[in-house]
Amino acid sequence: MIIDKLKEWDLALFDVLNGFGYPYLNIPMIWLSDKYIWIPLYLFLIYKLHQKYQGKVWVPLLAILLIITLADQLTSSLMKPYFERLRPCREQSLKELVIVVAGCGGKYGFASSHAANTMGLATFFSKLYPNTLGYLLIAWALLVSYSRVYLGVHYPGDIVVGMLLGVILGLCAYQLVRKKLSTSNQS
Repeated sequence: MIIDKLKEWDLALFDVLNGFGYPYLNIPMIWLSDKYIWIPLYLFLIYKLHQKYQGKVWVPLLAILLIITLADQLTSSLMKPYFERLRPCREQSLKELVIVVAGCGGKYGFASSHAANTMGLATFFSKLYPNTLGYLLIAWALLVSYSRVYLGVHYPGDIVVGMLLGVILGLCAYQLVRKKLSTSNQS
């Protein structure tokens, strides 16, 4: 019965966080969820990596590729089809409750790919840059993740699990990069 209680809490929290009824937030939340709007940020992060690692920039870039690939495949290709948890915007029983701001997305939502990807990147960069940049990226990942609930396409539980997966992937990738760079410096 613990699963039923978790679902009950998840729905109650979703009800509080979805939409908020502030139309002026709709456009910023749509932008936060749009992966293409962040291309300048990604280019800036690549620039920062190049500044720090120069000829060895390929090491953290491969780690980022690994984070994104694993986060996306684990959430979209493994977890969503396995758990088959409908997105809130797809639940017929919630039709009157859910505020869908801009489309619904795919059928299933557990776990959130947006949350896993952004938190994976933010965790990785916060370990490489344990300063303002790292903190700003964590805030960015939290905002992007929240936007998914606001837009009505994920439950908070989808987000939390996606973020946890992202943190694990980001930390693992950081350890791989640290190990690879320390062994190549000893050579």
